[in-house]
Formats: sequence, C-alpha cells, structure tokens
Amino acid sequence: MGKSENTPLLELRGVYKAYKVGGFLRKVKVNAIEDIWLSLGEADIISLVGESGCGKTTTGKVAVGLLKPDKGEVLYKGKNIWEMTKEEFKEFRRNVQMMHQDPYSSLNPMLTVYKTLSAPLFRHGLASDREEAVERIARLLRLVGLTPPEEYMEKYPHQLSGGERQRVAFARTLSLNPKLIVADEPVSMIDVSLRASILNLMLDMREKFKVSYVYITHDLITARYFSRKHLLMIMYLGSIVETGQTDRIIKEPLHPYTQVLLSALPEPDPRITRSKKLIALRSLDVPSLLRMPTGCKFHPRCPFFKKGLCDVKRPTLIEVESGRRVACHLYGS
Repeated sequence: MGKSENTPLLELRGVYKAYKVGGFLRKVKVNAIEDIWLSLGEADIISLVGESGCGKTTTGKVAVGLLKPDKGEVLYKGKNIWEMTKEEFKEFRRNVQMMHQDPYSSLNPMLTVYKTLSAPLFRHGLASDREEAVERIARLLRLVGLTPPEEYMEKYPHQLSGGERQRVAFARTLSLNPKLIVADEPVSMIDVSLRASILNLMLDMREKFKVSYVYITHDLITARYFSRKHLLMIMYLGSIVETGQTDRIIKEPLHPYTQVLLSALPEPDPRITRSKKLIALRSLDVPSLLRMPTGCKFHPRCPFFKKGLCDVKRPTLIEVESGRRVACHLYGS
C-alpha cells in the first residue's frame, strides 16, 4: 500500500458507530460516536480527551479496525480498511496497534513474558525459532527499560509491578514495529509516580522510530504533558466539541465544556488553586445516551445556555481561528 508524501497515515472521515442497548424485549440503537473526523501523519500525536462513556474507546477501536463503523470511512495510507484484501488488512493490523488501559488484565496470567511477546512474532513471521525470538524479545525488553532482560523472560504477570506490566504491554505493542499506536488510558491504572516514566518512554519511541499516537484519556494533565505541541480533541457524548493545539486550548479554552474541565484542574501552587474561579454547571448529571438532549448535547449543563437556540439547534464544528475549531453557538455556528 503505497502513499504519496501528503497522504495521511490514518484518517477517520465522518465516522458513526451505534450500539444496541436496553432490556431483553426492547433494544434501542444509540450512537456511541457521531461524525468523527481525524487525521494524522508520521510521528504525529493526537490526544482525545473526555469523560467516561463519551466514546473515546469506541473511536480508538474503530481506528484500529476492531469495530466496523456504521457510517463513514477509516483510511490507512489513503485506502479504506474495510475494502482491503486479506493481506492488506493483515498489514494494516500489524502497523496499527492498540495499547490497552489495564496492565493487570491485558496480560494473560498463564503466560510468561517470553510467551506473551513471542506469540505475535511467530504469528507475523518476525521470528522463525526460539533463538531468534529470544534475541528480539531481549532487544524489546531493553528498549522499554526492563533490564537485564533474562530476569524478566520467564516471569509471570503476578510477579511484576504495575509499571513493569505496562512496560511489557508496551513491548508487546512495539514487537510488530507499528507505525501508529492507539493508547487507551495507558497510565490511568498505574501509580502516579510511574506515569511520567511510561509517557516519556512512549515519547522516546516516537523520536526513535517515528511512531504516531492517538492518546486516549480522561486526564487533561497527562494529555497536556504528552501532546503539548500537538493536537488536542475534546469529546463529549460521542461528538468532538473542540480541537486545536494542546497548549493553546489549555491557555484559552473556547468551548464551555473544555472551560469546565480546565477550571477543575489542580495547580502546583495552592494559592493559584484557591484563587481559581470554578465554573458552575447548570446540572451535574450527564445525560443518558438513551435520552440524548435536543440541540447542543451540553446545553442541560452549560452555564451559557441560551433558550430557544442551544436546546433547539445542534452546533457544528467550525473553524474560529487558524487551527482552532469549536462546536458552540457562542462562536456563530
């Protein structure tokens, strides 16, 4: 699958995905994600931020081909992944990997580190025998900071710390030499003191191997750290409500939902935290996907709600300045 110089590595174009929910007798289709557009090239980073249940993980699974969208396209090097041949799709799946949230459940407790890391190598023909597999695995373990590798090869997951498990999970993701990693909450389940080391490791791999990332998180602090000069996308109830360079959004959030998220962030200086003005929501309750609000999805909670507009008309994502897009009636959508 060749690509021209300007063809993005991965694109999502107007993607929708719905799930059936409800009781045994009556199930209703609800959109988990709606009209998602995303594009990234070599060594790019996109951070996708939102509350639990907003559709972040569904977006990630659609991006790596684990879920087929109901509408829209997923393009890898310009080609729709659902129109690929079997061999093309296999290449896509090797090059686009997902790093899961929980290092405690993402590793099979019955398999040693060697067996966990050797399985994808043999499956994709990257190792022909145990000797070659051991050599590659040793290199991977050194790469993710697990040294000496011989001490880790025959260990089981329960014999590793949370940080070590996440490094093994990352080594497994790197084992196929992917061009893109969709990292779904990769540090949320490990100790706060270890989070920066895992994120730094991921950024090092980007520098060394030009790996691209879609970084999925509910945590604006780690998103700011991971994608400072790259793109930040804010998601609410299945829709993107604001996009732009991370630093610019953190400094001057436009969408009311983004403003609320940032107002709740702690500051290193407690005096700044005490002086910050929290934005009061109209409601603390997140609407159910089964009873999606009319108009703007955020209007039942929005402090800037305009009756007759926000509850009637759905705002579209518009460009308000170079590189900044927002879906809010405050900005003329």
